[in-house]
Amino acid sequence: MDQPDRPDRPGAADWVPPRAGIDDLRAAAPACRGCELWRPATQVVFSSGPPDASVLMVGEQPGDAEDTGGEPFVGPAGRLLRRAISEAGLAQEDVYLTNAVKHFRFTERGKRRIHQKPDLAHLVACRPWLEAELLDVPAEVVVLLGATAARAVLGPGVKVTQERGSIAARQTPVGERPVLVTVHPSAVLRTRGDEHQVAYAALVGDLRTVAAAVA
Repeated sequence: MDQPDRPDRPGAADWVPPRAGIDDLRAAAPACRGCELWRPATQVVFSSGPPDASVLMVGEQPGDAEDTGGEPFVGPAGRLLRRAISEAGLAQEDVYLTNAVKHFRFTERGKRRIHQKPDLAHLVACRPWLEAELLDVPAEVVVLLGATAARAVLGPGVKVTQERGSIAARQTPVGERPVLVTVHPSAVLRTRGDEHQVAYAALVGDLRTVAAAVA
């Protein structure tokens, strides 16, 4: 659907096909002009994994590697997450990976593109895509990776450090779902030495809780 930008009514709703499956959503997403982030980005980065996955994981937004490659969680944080998924006993093919925002937001510093956290307006604009994914992927557990993902799905006021690690029925934009909140793998990457080992082990422990729930 080739439509002009709608700065007066931002949002992806005009580009999200109604009652669509994941394949149709992925096919429609490159045309989205629901916010300004499509302009500097290389491409939309939608999702990976099957719609019948037992676990649906939501992150923040694509990074530089994802923007270039077109697939979520393929950069350093993504590789750490995929390693943690395997160590936790989850099968990679049983996990659906997506982000709350589908385009890479960044600032340029010389030849480097530096990650810039999405604003609330970007979460709101991209929410129709995430809602459509939540509807079509009836996963047994929804895992929210970090504060931005938690805010996008559960609303403001979620404290990751207080709520992480346990599965609970939570109200999402598409109804009540079993949800586990944990840290984003990029937060683990930013730690060093013994702190890194502790942070990584805690992430694996959270994902083991998920693996036990879907076993």
